[in-house]
Amino acid sequence: MDLRNIAIIAHVDHGKTTLVDELLKQSGEFRENQATVDRAMDSNDLERERGITILAKATSVVWKDIRYNIVDTPGHADFGGEVERILSMVDGVVLLVDAAEGPMPQTKFVTSKALALGLKPIVVLNKVDKQEAEPDRALNEVFDLFANLGAEDEQLDFPVLYASGRSGWADDTLTGPRKTLDSLFNLIGKHVPAPIQVGERSAQFKMLATTLGGDSFLGRILTGRIESGTLKTGQSLRAIGRDGNIIESFRVSKILAFRGLNQQAIDIAKAGDIVSIAGMSKATVADTIADPSVVEPIPSQPIDPPTITVTFGINDSPLAGRDGKKVQSRVIRDRLLKECDSNVAIKVSDTPGGEAFDVSGRGELQMGVLIENMRREGFELSISRPRVVYQEIDGIKNEPVEEVTIDVDDEFSGSVIEKLSSRKGELVEMKSSGSGKTRIVSLVPSRGLIGYHGEFMTDTRGTGILNRVFNSWEPLKGSIPGRRQGVLISMEKGNSVAYAIFNLEDRGRFFIGAGEDVYKGMIIGEHTRDNDLEVNPLKGKKLTNVRASGTDEAVRLTTPTRFSLEQAIAYIDDDELVEVTPNSIRLRKRLLDPHERKRSQKIAS
Repeated sequence: MDLRNIAIIAHVDHGKTTLVDELLKQSGEFRENQATVDRAMDSNDLERERGITILAKATSVVWKDIRYNIVDTPGHADFGGEVERILSMVDGVVLLVDAAEGPMPQTKFVTSKALALGLKPIVVLNKVDKQEAEPDRALNEVFDLFANLGAEDEQLDFPVLYASGRSGWADDTLTGPRKTLDSLFNLIGKHVPAPIQVGERSAQFKMLATTLGGDSFLGRILTGRIESGTLKTGQSLRAIGRDGNIIESFRVSKILAFRGLNQQAIDIAKAGDIVSIAGMSKATVADTIADPSVVEPIPSQPIDPPTITVTFGINDSPLAGRDGKKVQSRVIRDRLLKECDSNVAIKVSDTPGGEAFDVSGRGELQMGVLIENMRREGFELSISRPRVVYQEIDGIKNEPVEEVTIDVDDEFSGSVIEKLSSRKGELVEMKSSGSGKTRIVSLVPSRGLIGYHGEFMTDTRGTGILNRVFNSWEPLKGSIPGRRQGVLISMEKGNSVAYAIFNLEDRGRFFIGAGEDVYKGMIIGEHTRDNDLEVNPLKGKKLTNVRASGTDEAVRLTTPTRFSLEQAIAYIDDDELVEVTPNSIRLRKRLLDPHERKRSQKIAS
């Protein structure tokens, strides 16, 4: 049976999951149980909740004696470590572009990685049956994108299909039969080269590990594409690190191959197959799994360096230990090191005290996903404000700069440009995108974007769309103003009282409601002025023995502001922390005692 290995890349909203589900259905492998196919590729709970792809996944279908190994890649730049590894397993890519929106910034990120590897893309213009679709314009924008990314002539001569993933059809022309995805299957079979070359099957076995998983029965599982040779169950292998050192020798206990939505055990795997193997105890991502006679590792793709650092610490608030069971620094450290094994884009280092750990990654979204996963596993954490990672290049301090693409209503474009300018942003392009909207492209330092998204949504009344992707390292831009407002800090511990909050509402907006647990040093709201203010949210109404002439008015509180995890991390200042537990997200001062805070401010000044 012939073989094709492909990746499907797209912006989050371009219908990638729907198209993959249709490929699975029309391949004929799920005729009896098609209900289980819907949303199959986004199997992780966080992926379904957020509507994005976080973890790279693979599936496999057979169509006309050709087996198609299909890989779903993350689209966000924060998960670039996954993208770079997964693309090394495939021989072709299908780029899915919305016929109305055109290529988006996240599409640009993944496409640049694919073109750099020499992969020849197939462009599928999806959602052409939408009323606002403009396939010709979208196609021109894709060509311009490829040209700007330095694509070669063969890559610029890409084939194009028009499709509707929801309706389950793809065709060479807009006036095609619009019935099935046969045209897509045929085009992949013709355009994407087969991975197996003459003589590879008889060579020594070599495989580069790209993803790491685990099983309660099989233990550690590594997935990758076999570069050469054959693999049999029970075969002796060894793992070679990127530096050429031997990590361990082991015997293969199980070989798993992707068959539809599941993995099935097989006895023999050949060059070109994407398989998972079990039996090792130390080998990890980016290591070479090979025959004992092999001494040279397979070169792995370089990983872009981290751009932000967040400090993970133990939860030492007065409410610690109520929700989570995993609260010790030792347990937190083991979990972070385990994450490093499977995600090479994350780096962990110890801090001098030993109770906190600096975690470096690509962006706030990646950090937010890691924290959310740990929170659901029962961890309690205290999280610091993200800090930008700097690099010294030729003796000059450089900071990461991101390309920000914003789609906003015309009436809000002026305020958005003003805010980006105050954050040291440089306007690159500004053009009308139709329907009363403006597209703004700007280069902004990463530290200027920390905490900006919430402000952006307020300025655009929730209608703006902001996408960002790492662009380059540039010399330090200078000081950038931080949060303008101070915060309201609780000066007592207990349950908040509606009467107290009602009488404090003119001081600012609140993050808590009545009857919630608060403690001294906890941030309960935002002050209307630029200074911090300590308030008492526990103060009730004083009662007397004098009968009132009338009944008291009912206390009606303004609905409190509730932060998501990413919003909370972006909102806090350098002297503040986010307390994360399985059931709660709270904001607090790093130093809970007011006298210690004043002493610290005097020392800093």
